[in-house]
Amino acid sequence: MSRLVIVSNRVASAAEGKRSAGGLAVGVLDALKRQDGLWFGWNGKIEDTAGTELAFHRIGRIDCATTGLSRSEYDLYYRGFSNGTLWPTFHYRIDLSRYDAREYAGYLAVNERLAGMLRELVGEDDRLWIHDYHLLPFARACRRLGLRNRIGFFLHTPFPPEGILRTVPPHRDLVEAMCEYDLVGFQTRGDAQAFLDYAQRRLGLARDGDMLRGPSGPVRVDHYPIGILTDDVQSKSKARSRSKLVATLKQGLQERKLIISVDRLDYSKGMVERFNAFERLLESRPAYRGHVSFVQIAPPSRSDVEGYRHIRRQLESTAGHINGRWTELAWTPIRYMNRAYERAALLSFFRASQVGFVTPLRDGMNLVAKEYVAAQDPEDPGVLVLSEFAGAADELADGAIIVNPYDVDAMACALDRALDMPLAQRRERHEHMMQVLRSNGIKEWRDHFLTDLEPPAAAA
Repeated sequence: MSRLVIVSNRVASAAEGKRSAGGLAVGVLDALKRQDGLWFGWNGKIEDTAGTELAFHRIGRIDCATTGLSRSEYDLYYRGFSNGTLWPTFHYRIDLSRYDAREYAGYLAVNERLAGMLRELVGEDDRLWIHDYHLLPFARACRRLGLRNRIGFFLHTPFPPEGILRTVPPHRDLVEAMCEYDLVGFQTRGDAQAFLDYAQRRLGLARDGDMLRGPSGPVRVDHYPIGILTDDVQSKSKARSRSKLVATLKQGLQERKLIISVDRLDYSKGMVERFNAFERLLESRPAYRGHVSFVQIAPPSRSDVEGYRHIRRQLESTAGHINGRWTELAWTPIRYMNRAYERAALLSFFRASQVGFVTPLRDGMNLVAKEYVAAQDPEDPGVLVLSEFAGAADELADGAIIVNPYDVDAMACALDRALDMPLAQRRERHEHMMQVLRSNGIKEWRDHFLTDLEPPAAAA
């Protein structure tokens, strides 16, 4: 019997599986809950030598197989090429990207080692679903080992246009490797188009609609915007709306309006620009001084990468400047917190706020935007202020206030508009966005992708 085999850089531990909030993890867990399958990848541990043995654990009914990375593999494959080269480039930050040929060789080597370990676990009828930028060449490694299974790939980050992609020296090799997949999926139509344009122009591949003629056969390219478990988010936010944490939050606000942002600490999230926009609001609208608070929750991540240490210092400096300028005896404008909260707690914070401020400089989807909408009280919903450069903007443009995160004045005006929006308009916008979320949830994302991964005759 055919199984679904999912491969990602990280596999959640049993404990993480119970509380995981990341879009990739939620999508993987939901996909595997509904059919027999396996989740394969790195266990998050750094070991003295590269792992040769697989460890197995279960998350509910889901089988997981994991291996460790050696220190050298971590430095070259993960910290190096994946997060020092691909992540900044795919988020259009070529100023922060660097390239080292040794890191690229290490990146390819880890993909090959993981493919070799997976080969022993895969049946000939299994379907493979590979996730994210760490594993762009994984299908090629599998094909070289003789695997002829249907293999699909989904990229959770943006995919840059040719002019940016070419700043990564092995750009051609990477795209050629991606053309060994049967299906290549992206978050947005624009990302899929950028890939198709490159494959046509630089690789000279023939194209028919969303199909490319790859080196090993046809490659389907399409966009599959990832969704959320909308009803689950709504019920969790409502259930926790009277929790002690929410009561403490409201007590601290003292009836002030709340603007909230939640992001992993990352330079792609536009947090400095967001802080500056909030200060511009206080400058231009004196009536908000002492009456609106901005809470930014930013759990640290990748603290061993210099770019992340820099953005943390920059945010601390900016928040300190703003608070030093505007703080009153009974009011601190920005509460900037480098800590994590459980997902249910964050959802309850969303429900308690009047504005969700989600303004990445570039993002694949940004599920925080979708979760903010789903967490609202439909009788008195908050307003989403959303960057046009988040993938979610393609779906939520008719309900959110869309902004350019590079325009500080426009973002300040958007905050003013959101804080002053009449209830009837807030309800109408929220209802429209909820309809979108329910029609394209995580189930629809999964089913659409897996249907397209079937062989053409079977899919028909």
